[in-house]
Amino acid sequence: MMNSKTLRNLSLAVGTTALLVGCNGLGKMVKKQATITYEVKPNPLEMHGDSVGFTVTGKYPAKVFAKKATVTVTPVVKYAGGEKAMKPVILVGEKATGAGQKIGYTTGGTFSYTSEKFAYEPGMKVADVELRAQGAVKKKTKDFTPVKIGDGTVITPLLVRNDEKGIYAKDAFVKSTPANQTANIYYVVNKSDVRSSELKSDEMKNVQEFIKANLNNPWYEFKDISVSAYASPDGEQSLNANLAEDRAKSGSKALMGEFKKDKNKDQKFGKEESNYVTKTTAEDWDGFKSLMEASTIADKDLILRVLTMYTDLDQREKEIKNLSKTYTEVSDKILPKLRRSVLTVNVNKKSRTDEQITKLTTTYPDSLSLEEMLYGATLTNDINTKVAIYTVAEKNFGSDWRTSNNLGVALLTQNKVSDASAAFSRAEKTANGNPIVMNHLGIIAAKAGDRKKAMEYYDKANGAGNEVNYNKGILNVRDGKYSDAVSNFGDNKGFNKALAELLNGNAGAVVSTIDASNEKDMAMSSYLKAVAAARNNNTAEVINNLKTAVEKDGSLKAAAKDDAEFIKLRDNADFKALAN
Repeated sequence: MMNSKTLRNLSLAVGTTALLVGCNGLGKMVKKQATITYEVKPNPLEMHGDSVGFTVTGKYPAKVFAKKATVTVTPVVKYAGGEKAMKPVILVGEKATGAGQKIGYTTGGTFSYTSEKFAYEPGMKVADVELRAQGAVKKKTKDFTPVKIGDGTVITPLLVRNDEKGIYAKDAFVKSTPANQTANIYYVVNKSDVRSSELKSDEMKNVQEFIKANLNNPWYEFKDISVSAYASPDGEQSLNANLAEDRAKSGSKALMGEFKKDKNKDQKFGKEESNYVTKTTAEDWDGFKSLMEASTIADKDLILRVLTMYTDLDQREKEIKNLSKTYTEVSDKILPKLRRSVLTVNVNKKSRTDEQITKLTTTYPDSLSLEEMLYGATLTNDINTKVAIYTVAEKNFGSDWRTSNNLGVALLTQNKVSDASAAFSRAEKTANGNPIVMNHLGIIAAKAGDRKKAMEYYDKANGAGNEVNYNKGILNVRDGKYSDAVSNFGDNKGFNKALAELLNGNAGAVVSTIDASNEKDMAMSSYLKAVAAARNNNTAEVINNLKTAVEKDGSLKAAAKDDAEFIKLRDNADFKALAN
């Protein structure tokens, strides 16, 4: 039991302490700290471009902030494994010395504070934002009770799919190439019979040999025969018209005789009139003009002017004939070359069939040409087979950048980033800055975390395809440039485009964008729909979409539980049933 002296001493000590605290006003501030209000924005905190930042506003009511007090307020982000203290804000009473945001005693006052940007750490996904304050009057200090003012952290940008798109360089393979054969038969003036000497010309010999060698060759497809017959622009038009028609007939007949030398009864091509497509030109003024332009005839410029001055064909001929000396040279050097029939056998040389190429890519790939190998790789959807084909293609045709490039794209699809990087480096050595390769170097840089270098490569890849813009869009999301991301994703519907729209403030577009894509059935697509519904305060849709997402991917249950996007629903019974 205490004696009276002890009681008196204790009372004196308590009274003295109360007097000291009361005199400097700190005690009253601590006592009334519950009347001070704070707001943090955004709440919960948000991560953008790998960083987090926030603002705090506070309001002191009247007759709380001591006139001579200085209060140091330090926002702190607390999370599992650590905490991040921000630069403090200094508040001062109306009679306090020193710099700081001034708060009145009689009127009260407000303060605002913007934190520095700080790097997001994984533990910050679940965090508390706390204010710690210490008041001081001269040398006297007193700590306020720490106050939680917010939560952390929305990390929805990290949902971006790192599915950068590679570009296979195209092959130049064609299934058939023209192998047309052409010969000219020339005629004597006003004649349409084919002279035996014309059938012995070098052009006709080439056609004859080609027919003999390839008419029954399965690699050659004989399509039809074009016969264009002409008369020179001298003489009467009606006579020339008949002459051109007769030359078309005689030219066709002469070539038909060559085809009939083939004794294969099953081979009908070239032996029937239906194979021949004829066209006649009564007076070949176009041919005349071309030959004149290429000639060394002294008065050719004068003759060419005549052609432009007179549209009447008879008048043209008359004016040219008036140049008697020149016309003699024209008759000797120009006109004989216009009296002709041009015979063209239209033929396609066929390439190997898809079936043949597919078989050879896995059995005898060394027998294939570069273009056949590049084309053959497009005939399979099996990524392992693609890698095998491109590996052989690079071995045999390594000087062509496309082989290394395409091998790299296939390896990237297998998520063999290191091997793909090596292949792209080999492609770069022979690609001479090809934008397709620049796109892939950008992908490698992005996967290594060097976003700046990746964007530099993507800029060099402009024009290579929509894939480049898509890849830029992924970087934009990571950098927190959501408007740019929406623009770069363009018409490419899907998860990443929907995510960019959500982050850019258009949560209402998420469902339509996803549902219009081939990614609508992914578990993460349903999860993103749930996030959009949460931002639109549509609890029913949050639950429906989360249920679908979790059914497809059970790991999303734990993700939803800690996701700050759903922080308002953590007490919701349906949400708890899904997330716990």
